[in-house]
Amino acid sequence: MSANTVLLPGFSGTTLPGWVASRLRAGLAGVCLFGDNIESLTQLQHLTAAILEANPLAVIAIDEEGGDVTRLFYDVGSPYPGNAILGRIDDEAYTAEVAADVGWRLREAGCTMTFAPDVDINSNSNNPVIGVRSFGAEPELVARHSAAWVRGLQSTGVAVSAKHFPGHGDTAQDSHLALPVVDVPVETLQNRELAPFRAVIEADAASIMTSHILLPQLDPTAPATLSRRILQGLLREELGYQGVIVSDALDMAGASAITGIPEAAVRALAAGCDLLCIGTDNTDAQLDDIERAISEAVLSGRLDAERLADAANRTRNLAVDYAARRRATPAGDVSAPRFDLVRTASAFDLKPALQVSTQRHHIVCETQANMAVGVAPWAAWADQRISEATTPSVLAGRQLVLIGRDNHRHVWVRELIENLRRQHPSTIVVDMGWPGDNRQYADIATFGASAQVGDALLDWLDRVATTEVDRHNSESGTDQ
Repeated sequence: MSANTVLLPGFSGTTLPGWVASRLRAGLAGVCLFGDNIESLTQLQHLTAAILEANPLAVIAIDEEGGDVTRLFYDVGSPYPGNAILGRIDDEAYTAEVAADVGWRLREAGCTMTFAPDVDINSNSNNPVIGVRSFGAEPELVARHSAAWVRGLQSTGVAVSAKHFPGHGDTAQDSHLALPVVDVPVETLQNRELAPFRAVIEADAASIMTSHILLPQLDPTAPATLSRRILQGLLREELGYQGVIVSDALDMAGASAITGIPEAAVRALAAGCDLLCIGTDNTDAQLDDIERAISEAVLSGRLDAERLADAANRTRNLAVDYAARRRATPAGDVSAPRFDLVRTASAFDLKPALQVSTQRHHIVCETQANMAVGVAPWAAWADQRISEATTPSVLAGRQLVLIGRDNHRHVWVRELIENLRRQHPSTIVVDMGWPGDNRQYADIATFGASAQVGDALLDWLDRVATTEVDRHNSESGTDQ
């Protein structure tokens, strides 16, 4: 069995490189698309068509979570409310409806798998990489909505990859940059982290993505992606999962910072991964190195040839199954998604008695987004965007609305909030990330920064301000 049958690389550009096309024709499992691979729907359709022409059973995977993490809408921001909002609304049918809309969009674009939903339980409010990507902090709620999202998305003939097994929610580091450690008792993992994974397995999730985190109570030496105890022992044997196990991107520090990607690929396969997401901007030479490492590991006996064959067969069976599902499922509605702004705003956490003016100056605090979110637009309608070195504008007669993400996690944002509240008491502070436990730096917490949530915020501010004007006019007798 050839090593290329389990690899899922990324590449640069908006057209299919010749080296990728050649590998697809030779049996490469598929590709992973990122925001930089997409400039328009038509261009993406041409790209995915070229991929499938080279290999009709190629897995075309993409990070489309339907919220802050978006690739289909990387240039304009996501038109979906996102997981944290859906969890706070707590209507499973609505969650499934949103997921199905995402699925039809993926179908229209030619993508066959999405690395979603994020089913992590965001139990740590300081988590730098999960946050609003999670349905919430309660295991039972997250489990219900994770299963609903899986059912909704997969009803469109697109496969999910629920992530990040066995749970990335209780971390204070980003596995793109480091190896996070979740050192909690196995009983806690069973009752908390694993609840959503049991639910998505019951919902027939086509694949589950691993996490590059160390769980010393399960395996003190290897991160989950590279741990046979966690993938084979826990996921396969204890939870009974028989679908495809996908590695999180092996170019992330949590997987390969010490060993390099080729060795991480060998270890991930040996641990139980079936499909290896390599990362972004991979090269032909890099794939050569990875394939060589896998082939040499098989020849030396470090990697069982049957394990490689099993991984390739699981991946191929998924591709065959979902190709058949798409043929059997008529294309759904792909009109522009329209989700209720008022319903989204109903999930906001608001401090009582907020006074909102019709004359406002909206300022966005630009902090560095995590690598999963990237640079997709958010609150694009703001009047001013500032960084740590920028002085915000204060306009006479206008109320300041200061907007950030995860305000409590950034020292300069906290200091700015405190100064503006002291100097301009009418200032309204908005957190479009996951606010701190005591909500000290959020008068309004939106639990998401997708374009749809941003529009819902602006709509809410306008509605409340107009209501306040109407009330004032009525009380003063000017509303005749």
